Amino acid sequence: MHRLEISDLITAVDPRTGHRLPVRRDEVIRRLRANGDEHAAKIVAGLPAGQDGVLDPQAVDRLLISVHTELQRLSEELRIGERLMDLLGPLFHAIRATDGQSGPYRLVDVGCGLGYLIRWLAATNALGADVELVGVDLDASLVGEAEQLARAEGLDCSFVHGNAFDLPQAATVYVSTGVLHHFRGPALAEFFQTQAASPAQAFCHFDIAATRLAPIGAWIFHRARMRHPLGRHDGVVSAQRAHSDETLLSAAAAPGIQPLLYEPRGAANPFCTTLRPIIGVRPHLEAPLRRALGRSARRLVGSEHLAEAAR
Repeated sequence: MHRLEISDLITAVDPRTGHRLPVRRDEVIRRLRANGDEHAAKIVAGLPAGQDGVLDPQAVDRLLISVHTELQRLSEELRIGERLMDLLGPLFHAIRATDGQSGPYRLVDVGCGLGYLIRWLAATNALGADVELVGVDLDASLVGEAEQLARAEGLDCSFVHGNAFDLPQAATVYVSTGVLHHFRGPALAEFFQTQAASPAQAFCHFDIAATRLAPIGAWIFHRARMRHPLGRHDGVVSAQRAHSDETLLSAAAAPGIQPLLYEPRGAANPFCTTLRPIIGVRPHLEAPLRRALGRSARRLVGSEHLAEAAR
């Protein structure tokens, strides 16, 4: 039985309209207890609710913004922007080299939260002026906070409340950080299939590496850095829910996409590896991407490599 993250349960959105739905505190507590997580149930029991038992949406928003602010600090400490650019730089070089056009291109951050990655890319202009930067999230309060931060920082980027795959203009490249482990079973394959069916040229999704040490490291790291019990709880559960290399490559094997894992489990240092990406490219982009990566291309493997390593 997979453990549940509190942040996934205390908000609900109508997938068709994007409108927020009421969430009953007792129902969340019931689900957590049914899943054997009494500690999480006690955390939710301490959240404010109205006389009707519905969680106070404003209090939930304030809590999630606070937790995501702390997560932004973790992203800064883990240098997520720089690590993503190690791949996005060569990826956009490959796209430009094979596109035959001068852009513009569009990068969409799926589940952007407070928009740290998009704001970092905008502040550094790391991808160039021909790449439009868009962050998308189903949580309106997080998107609103991201917009305010971008305005205060004077950044050229935008944020949208909604479904990243229902935008009027499709992405050239989809990215995310810490999103994949939220998808379970068929939903994970559907996530990748939706991108493969779009006009996008590639995706690059960073998530927690499923190593034996990941839950222990997450406990130590979140205990030291996160103030609220919800952030500490969900940080550890996220590591426990991380997908294996084999699961990711199998789910990402959608028609028209070549899935590749960067720094697979067997090639990574379990004491240092926290997040690592799965990449998907149109088949014609794989060779130019490997050339653009240079010696680092040795870290890029497909499912056939993992199958050989397992034998």
